[in-house]
Amino acid sequence: MRWLGQRESDNVEDRRGGGGGGLLVGGGIGTVVIAVIVMLLGGDPSEILNQSSPSQQAAQAPSGPQPDDDAASFTRKVLGSTEDIWTKLFADQGAQYRKPTLVMFRQMTQSGCGTASESSGPFYCPGDQKLYIDLSFYDELSKRFGAPGDFAMAYVVAHEVGHHVQKQLGVMDKVDALRERLSEREYNKVSVRLELQADFFAGVWAHHAQGKSFDFEQGDVEEALTAANAIGDDRIQEQTQGRVVPDAFTHGSSAQRVYWFKKGLKTGDINQGDTFNSREDANLQ
Repeated sequence: MRWLGQRESDNVEDRRGGGGGGLLVGGGIGTVVIAVIVMLLGGDPSEILNQSSPSQQAAQAPSGPQPDDDAASFTRKVLGSTEDIWTKLFADQGAQYRKPTLVMFRQMTQSGCGTASESSGPFYCPGDQKLYIDLSFYDELSKRFGAPGDFAMAYVVAHEVGHHVQKQLGVMDKVDALRERLSEREYNKVSVRLELQADFFAGVWAHHAQGKSFDFEQGDVEEALTAANAIGDDRIQEQTQGRVVPDAFTHGSSAQRVYWFKKGLKTGDINQGDTFNSREDANLQ
């Protein structure tokens, strides 16, 4: 992708400079593994990492040049683009978009959803309405999941911003209210629809950002689709346990994630992303 002089967002807490020591509180190695899988899929880790260490020191911003400064600058630009696009889209609906804060950290930090580690992957915490990312995840996306490229990175950030959009629209709170009323199996189905809508919103952002924040180059869309495909529940399950269990899906299959991202990218219409009542992807398992 070729950026068109896009500004960098100021809504960033850069905690890469230090701190971040300590252990996860409230769980053994099994809890850590489960939390890693949840957050790699872009979900809310609060169910797994619901406690934090009061003695842990807050990380500080780096005092000099860092090896991942290019990735940090890129992430700021993507966030800035999402701010511009979603501010306008909300205004078109007669609403005000409240910009989220993105936290960059290294190794470990605290969030409103508990402790985040370098293996967490990017996630959105509805508790403090912040996005969290250890920039080393971009290497993980390329090396482990086979999804290299800057647009794949942009998709990941846009997906987490999509969760913030859901929080703003009240969708996330409605879904959370169902947690106590539904069985685990039924709630998993609702969680899938939540994640697919975040993929759709990532596509909506890309639709409106094209020609304003960046120009597509050959292979850009394929990068994002590769990323969406790589972090589908079916791919994660196949890699971690050797088999696919659809009833345990909480984020959707690879094909479903690709479908909804592509629909958002094609239409750019926020009103066409009602993944909860649509079954147009029912055969994409």
